[in-house]
Amino acid sequence: MIEQLTDLPPGVLGFRASGQVSAADYENVLVPDIEAAFALNRKLRVLFQLGEDFSGFDAGAMWDDTKLGFRHLTGWERTALVTDVGWVRAVARMFGFAVPGEFRLFRNAELEPAKQWVGGL
Repeated sequence: MIEQLTDLPPGVLGFRASGQVSAADYENVLVPDIEAAFALNRKLRVLFQLGEDFSGFDAGAMWDDTKLGFRHLTGWERTALVTDVGWVRAVARMFGFAVPGEFRLFRNAELEPAKQWVGGL
């Protein structure tokens, strides 16, 4: 499941994933919100948190994520990934350099500093 986060700095779009994330979660929540934000802004600042009960992504969700990233390749100003999931952290450390724009990895206990960083505060 994906839900939109509130209480973020102005200009930041945020999401929290929990349980098993499906392609339908991406298509019904994340993609429409991101596309609407790009319709109004040239560059986005995004925070994505994988909550403590996050269990994984379906293959379709991963594909939707890849398509969304490439569709707006130059539109990502700052991205904060907040997670304690070991394999996700390892992949983010290995491939974070490939994320367009500025990218930073945070732990769940660092959610507030992540919000500050992605918001440019």
